Amino acid sequence: MKLDWNRRTCARRGHVTYAPSEQHLRERLHAQTALGDAWQCLRCGDFALGEPQARGPAGDAPPVPRGRALRDLFILRVLAVERVLRFVFIALAAVAVWKFSNSQDAVRQLFSNDLTAFRPVAEHFHYDLDHSPVVDTIQKTFQYKHSTLLIVAGALLGYAVIEGIEGVGLWLAKRWAEYLTVVATAAFLPLEIYELTEKVSYLKIGTLVLNVLAVLYILLAKRLFGLRGGAAAFEAERRGASLLEVERAAGEQAAGERASV
Repeated sequence: MKLDWNRRTCARRGHVTYAPSEQHLRERLHAQTALGDAWQCLRCGDFALGEPQARGPAGDAPPVPRGRALRDLFILRVLAVERVLRFVFIALAAVAVWKFSNSQDAVRQLFSNDLTAFRPVAEHFHYDLDHSPVVDTIQKTFQYKHSTLLIVAGALLGYAVIEGIEGVGLWLAKRWAEYLTVVATAAFLPLEIYELTEKVSYLKIGTLVLNVLAVLYILLAKRLFGLRGGAAAFEAERRGASLLEVERAAGEQAAGERASV
């Protein structure tokens, strides 16, 4: 069963009605019923009883995403949530690195004490702490300079800010955010591929696939960088999906047919 994005959205947010000043358009969007006036919803096309939510020239009508535009908006907002979650985790990592850089010696001493206390238990289970990859990795971090850790924290914070900006922009369906997401995500794809050559994991594969699909989807669906007609074709498609544009075209066609007769 095909999902009706228009009615699904109206069921959650309510109908959007508008009374255009143009007589021929107002007649097409208005209906007189036994229960009173009804106006056609600009999103789903159903008639809703009551006064219109707004009035004015058709050109001043609020933009109401419909059909595919609603589906695209839903996908963008899923990506936006994923970006915001990244922002949170990366920002927390930046704070953790910054705190670690300011108390590196204390953390090293604490780790050494805990490692010494844990050593008899590890030996009991025949676990070699002196050649443990996890322990080696932690001990290597203690050798980093304070300035290096600050650079790492700053880089992580900058990356987190970019992810946060992407998330907010995508949620608001801003075109600049779509460009930013494509450029920023594509820039990190080589690094993700390199990490897979070092060590393969399902998380890394899933992240890479998700990012590639996100880049391709936004590029093609939003017609970025001139693809599929570029911004002009995207705006024409968006306007063509507007119910007012559909009704206006239908009214002009009907007027032309009457004139020819």
